[in-house]
Amino acid sequence: MDTKSGHPHQHPTAVNVRDSAAAVAAPSPALIDDLVVANHILFDQGVVDAFGHVSVRSDANPERFLLARNMAPGQVTADDIIEFTFDGEAVNARGRKVYLERFIHGEIYRRRPDVMAVVHSHSHSIVPLSVSKSARLRALFHMAGFVGTDTPVFEIREAGGPATDLLISNSALGKALSDHFDGHDIVLMRGHGSTVVGRSIPHVVFRAVYAETNARYQLQAGALGDITYLTEDECRACVERIEAQMQRPWDLWKAQATERRR
Repeated sequence: MDTKSGHPHQHPTAVNVRDSAAAVAAPSPALIDDLVVANHILFDQGVVDAFGHVSVRSDANPERFLLARNMAPGQVTADDIIEFTFDGEAVNARGRKVYLERFIHGEIYRRRPDVMAVVHSHSHSIVPLSVSKSARLRALFHMAGFVGTDTPVFEIREAGGPATDLLISNSALGKALSDHFDGHDIVLMRGHGSTVVGRSIPHVVFRAVYAETNARYQLQAGALGDITYLTEDECRACVERIEAQMQRPWDLWKAQATERRR
């Protein structure tokens, strides 16, 4: 056992766990299929690379969530999906390594009953804004109203001390991160990336893609000078009206992801 972390056989991003939670009701195959597609879309859209993950609350038991085993998102299949409790206990890992940062997902689902899906990524335009002392991620175009006017940044030093590896490797750190989701649907993580929540898999994928796009636009616009950001009222209106169209990009991205894997 790793004496510093308390996890058996741990390496930086994965861990072996025993199946310590009992199976109850099986999630629907359609939900699992959408979760697989979400992994592929996020890779295709440049939100994740070999790292990052997306989860969904089980439609058979709201106290459980589904997440792939430890692997690159672009290679996930239905056979790679594992069920977990909010404490990060596995139901059906069957000896497969799991993501160390599964606690991100469990603690957010615990704190936010309205959240049905979660994306954690290290998307390239987000990371600079997670460490900037003068610029915060803010919504600047209509597809990203959910970003809001002042995205919080999770500082892991406040919860884990000055010498962590910046990973959310236990429930205590997951809970500290989840505290930042009161009133926010995206939280940046200093020197790490971001986590986004949504009310469905298509919804959270939409948000993860456009959070990265908004961050890229913000970096580009900032190089030109002062930026005109969305107001709080504009953010609310954009969430209400634009996100009602999320099925359109989902259908397109799903078709593209499916075609590339034939």
